[in-house]
Amino acid sequence: MGLLVWAFMPKALTVEVAAVTQGRFERAVQDYGKTRVRDRYTVSAPLAGRVGRVMLSQGDSVAQGDTVALLWPMAPALIDERTRAEQAARIGAMASAMARSQANVGRAKAAMEQAQTELKRSELLAQQGFVSPNQNEAGRLNLRLRMQELESARQEENAARYELEQAQVARRQFAQGPLGGAQPSFAVKAPVSGKVLKVLQQSEASVLPGAGLVELGDPTKLDVVVDILTEDAIEVQPGAAVELLNWGGPQALAGKVRWVEPAAFTKVSALGVEEQRVNVVIDISAPEAQLRALGDGFKVDVRVLVQVVEGAVLVPVSALFPIGSRSGIFVVDKDHATLKEVSVKARNGVSAWVKEGLAVGTQVIVYPDSKLKNDAKVKVR
Repeated sequence: MGLLVWAFMPKALTVEVAAVTQGRFERAVQDYGKTRVRDRYTVSAPLAGRVGRVMLSQGDSVAQGDTVALLWPMAPALIDERTRAEQAARIGAMASAMARSQANVGRAKAAMEQAQTELKRSELLAQQGFVSPNQNEAGRLNLRLRMQELESARQEENAARYELEQAQVARRQFAQGPLGGAQPSFAVKAPVSGKVLKVLQQSEASVLPGAGLVELGDPTKLDVVVDILTEDAIEVQPGAAVELLNWGGPQALAGKVRWVEPAAFTKVSALGVEEQRVNVVIDISAPEAQLRALGDGFKVDVRVLVQVVEGAVLVPVSALFPIGSRSGIFVVDKDHATLKEVSVKARNGVSAWVKEGLAVGTQVIVYPDSKLKNDAKVKVR
C-alpha cells in the first residue's frame, strides 16, 4: 500500500534559483555610434581654376595660414576650323577698321594744321586793321573744333587697336602661360591649425568654385554621434552619463550627453524596417592619453544611462512572468514554489527593480517551467 501511495505522489520539479539582491539599478539606452572630429573644416577652392597636385597626406600637420593648394587660371577652350576661319575674318575686319581710324586721324590732323595757319593769318591781318575782331574770334573757335576732332579720331584709333588685339588673343593657340611666360598662381591657405583628415582632391584637375580640396581638424578633440530610436530618445536628457564600450581599449570610457538633435530622420534597419531615429551628440570626458588611440570615424558601443537607483531591490528578469497587469514570481519556501505578485518599477536586460513584496536574500525560481504551479514541490538543481 505504501509503495502504491509513493508511486502516485507528485514528483518534485528540478528548478534553478537565484537570490534577491539589493544594489544599484541602471537602465540604459544602448546602440553603436561613431567618433568624429568636433570642429571640421573643409578647405574649398574660392575660384574656378586648375588646381595643382596636393602634396599633403592624411595625418600631416598644418599651421594656420599655410598653403594647402595652388590654383592657376583655366586653359582656354580648343577651337575648331570653322571658328578659326571666323576669327581670321574678324581680325581682317578689325585691321581694316584700324586703318580707317588712322586715316581719320591724319585727316583731322591736317584740318587742325590748316585751322592753325588760317588763325595766324587772321591775327596778322587783324593787327593791320584789315580783318574785323569777330572774324578773328571765328578762327579761334574753328581751331578748337579741329583739335577736338583730332582727339576723337585718336580715341577711335585706340579703340580699333584694342579690338584688333582682342581678336588676335582669341585666336592664339593654347599655351601654359601668357605670351610664353609662367602664369601667376593663387594660393589657398589653411584657415586653422590642425591635421589633414582627408585629401578630397589629390591629383591635378580643373575645379569649380566651392569644390572641396582638403579637410582639416584636431583629432584630439573628438565627440561621439549615435542615432537611437525616437521612442528611446525621449528619455535621454543633456548631461546624462554615458559609457563607451568596445572601442579597442581595456576599459570603458566615460562621457556625457551634450545635446539631442531636434529633428529625426528615417533609417532602414538590417531587416528592411523603416525606423525613425535621432542623433545624440556625446562629449568624451576621458583623459586625453586614452583618446590618442581613437580617430575620426571609429566605431564604439554607446550606453546612455537614463535611470539610476541606488539601494534598489533587484531580481533577475528571467524570474518574472506576466499576471494580468502585474508580474508574477515563484519563491522557494521549504521545497515548495510559492506564487507571488510583485510590483516592478523598471527593468533592464538583466535585472528588474521591485518596489515591494520581496525581501533581500529570498530564493526565486528563474526560467520557471510552464508546468510549475503554486505550492508545487521543487528541487533546487
